[in-house]
Amino acid sequence: MYKFKGKEYPCCASLTMGIIGGKWKTVILYHLMQETLRYNELRKIMPTVTERTLSLQLKTLEEDGIVKRKVYTSKPPLKVEYSLTEFGKTLVPLIQSIANWGDFVIENYSN
Repeated sequence: MYKFKGKEYPCCASLTMGIIGGKWKTVILYHLMQETLRYNELRKIMPTVTERTLSLQLKTLEEDGIVKRKVYTSKPPLKVEYSLTEFGKTLVPLIQSIANWGDFVIENYSN
């Protein structure tokens, strides 16, 4: 068994999918690997995700140490930015490979 952040996983692949799996986490990571984004910027590039889901996914990624949340309170309005942590940046080759495979499927196997 593999343990990470208090959770147990039967194999290393399930640990990876436990961290980045689901419909939206890889999409969030894909966008954050290029630049730091504000919450509303993420909402605009991901128009079909609900606010609640985006908030929960960002919170989970933050709890796992993948994404960092920086709040600017010096002057209104409140500004929140999200970016990859150093640990999160270790996922860039994996996310890029997933994106490349998606491009490959579209180019070679789509109807």
